[in-house]
Amino acid sequence: MPAKTIKVDSAAEAYLTVLKDRDVDYLFGNAGTDFPSIIEGLSKSLTGEGSAPIPVTVPHENLGVAMAHGYYVATGRMAAVMVHVNVGTANAICGVMNAARENVPILMTSGRTPLTEEGFDGSRSLYIHWGQEMFDQASTLREMVKWDYELRNGKQIETIVDRAVTVAMTEPRGPVYLSLPREVLAEKPGDFTYQSPTRRVPARAAAADPNALDEAAEILAAAENPLIITSSMGQNRAAVPALESLAERFALPVITYRPRYVNIASDHPMHMGYEPGAYLPEVDAVLTIDCDVPWIPSLHKLNPDANVIQLGSDPLYENYPVRGFPCDLGIRGSSATALPQLEEAMAVREASGKARIDARRSRIADIKGEQAAANQARIDKISSGAAAMDNAWVAHCLAQVKEEDDILVSESQLALANMSLRKPGTFFGTSPSGGLGWGLGAGLGVKLGQQDKRVFCVVGDGSYMFGNPTPAHFVSAAYDLPVLTVIMNNKMWGSVRKATLGLYPEGAASSANQAPLTYLDPAPEYHKIVEASDGYGEEVKQPEDLPAALERGLKAVDVDKRTAVINVNTTYDDAAAKADAVR
Repeated sequence: MPAKTIKVDSAAEAYLTVLKDRDVDYLFGNAGTDFPSIIEGLSKSLTGEGSAPIPVTVPHENLGVAMAHGYYVATGRMAAVMVHVNVGTANAICGVMNAARENVPILMTSGRTPLTEEGFDGSRSLYIHWGQEMFDQASTLREMVKWDYELRNGKQIETIVDRAVTVAMTEPRGPVYLSLPREVLAEKPGDFTYQSPTRRVPARAAAADPNALDEAAEILAAAENPLIITSSMGQNRAAVPALESLAERFALPVITYRPRYVNIASDHPMHMGYEPGAYLPEVDAVLTIDCDVPWIPSLHKLNPDANVIQLGSDPLYENYPVRGFPCDLGIRGSSATALPQLEEAMAVREASGKARIDARRSRIADIKGEQAAANQARIDKISSGAAAMDNAWVAHCLAQVKEEDDILVSESQLALANMSLRKPGTFFGTSPSGGLGWGLGAGLGVKLGQQDKRVFCVVGDGSYMFGNPTPAHFVSAAYDLPVLTVIMNNKMWGSVRKATLGLYPEGAASSANQAPLTYLDPAPEYHKIVEASDGYGEEVKQPEDLPAALERGLKAVDVDKRTAVINVNTTYDDAAAKADAVR
C-alpha cells in the first residue's frame, strides 16, 4: 500500500498531518498550556511547511463542540475539537452529550496534564500542572462517547487516529475522545511514515433483514389506520425521497415528532404535522423510523392493539438507560436503503388494499385542510391585534423572507407548522438531550460548512445566554460567518415553567407573578451584544414591526456581511402552556 514519509519536528506535527490526510478539515480549538506543540505544528502548516486541519479559534469549549456538530450535519464530514485538560473537558461535556444523542461524529480531544515533573520536553513547568491532573480524565465523558483513549507515544499516532475516525463514523455514529499528553506531543520522531490512503475505513451500515421488511409490509398493508413517526431520519438525506415516495403511494400519514431534520417536505400531502397524540388512540399499526421517543406515554395513549415496528440503525436506542416503547418488530438497517425495499414489498399487496388507501388519502386531505385553517387563524388573530406576538408569528414572518435553499437552525420552540421546510439539509434542530447553548455554535458550524448558503438561527433568550454570545459573535466576525440570529425573548425559561404547570396546574407557581428560577427579567438588551463585534442588532416589540426588522437584518448579512441579531419580544401564555403540558 502507498506510504508517505515526512520529516517532523514533533509528534504533534505527525498527528496533525494524519488528521488532515483522513479528511478532518477543521480543528476547533480552545487553547491551554498543553497546546505548545499543537500550536507550533499549526503555525508551520499555515506557512506551507506542513499539513494540518484549518484551525478555528473558539473562545468557549461548548461553542467549539457545537460548531463541529453544525459542520457535520451540514456537510457529513467530521471535525476535530481540542480543549484544555480537565477544565476544558468539563466545559465541553454539554456539547458532547448533544452530539452523542444525535449520533454526530466528532473527534473530541483535550490536552492532558504532563505526566512527568521533569526530564522531558513538555514536563511540568507551571503551578497548575499539579492541580489540573486527574486520575481518570476520560471518565468525565466516557458515558457519552463511543470510544476513548490516551495517546501514549508518537509511534501510535496513525493507528490511534484511524481508530478514532473509523469508530466515530461507523453506524450508529457518534463522538469519540482522545487525550493528548504534552510530553507525547513534544516527542521528536524525525522521520514519520504513514499510509495514504488509509486501509482502515468505517464499517458499512447493516442491511435490513428482507424477511423482516416483508413482515412489516404485511402489517402496514393490512392496517386501516397506519401511522409513521420519525424525528431524525433526515440526517441521511437520501432517506427523505424514499419516505416521501412510500408515504404518497400508500397514503401513510407521517408525523415528524420533535424533528431535528427535514424528514419529509412540510407541504407533502402525507405530512400530518408535529404532534402524534391525537392519532395514537385510533392507529392499528405504527412504523417509527430513526425515532428515539415517538410519543410520551404519560401524555399520549397508544391503541393497545396496535402493531409497532421500529426501524433504524439502532432501532432500540441501546445507549438509552430506559426506553420502554412497544416493539413488535425491530428492524436494524439504514432507512435510506430499507424504505425502498419496504415500498417494493408493499407493492405486491397494493391492489388488494386500494379501497383502504383511497379512503385514507381522502380522510388525510380533510385533516390537513383543518390544520392549515387553524394555523392561518392563529396568524390572523395576531395580525389583527387580537393576540400578542408569539412563536407562530415569528415562524410566519421568517417564512416570508426565507428562501427554499436557506438553512434554518433552531434551538427554540419555533412553530414549525407555520414554516415551509421542503428540502433535505435545510433545517437542523437541537439534540434530544436538550443541552442549552447549542444553537449559536451550530449555526456558525453550518455556515462554515455551507458558506454559499444563507443561515437563520432561532434561539430562545435562555438559549442565547447559554450559547456564549460574545465568543459566538467573535467567531462570526473573525471568520466571516455572517448569520441572522432571531431571539424569541419571552423573559423566561418557558420549558421549565411548562413542566411546573404540568405537574402543579393549580399550584402556587401557577398563580405567581414571579415563579422562582424561571423568569429572566429584567432582560439584558441582547441585541446590543452583537454590536461589540461590529454586528447589527435590533429589538422588536410589536408584531407589525418584525417583517421590516428581518429585512434589515438580512441586508446586514447579505450586503454588509455582518452578523445580525433580531431580539423579538414574545409572550408566554400560561393557559396555553397548561393545556399543552397536560395534553
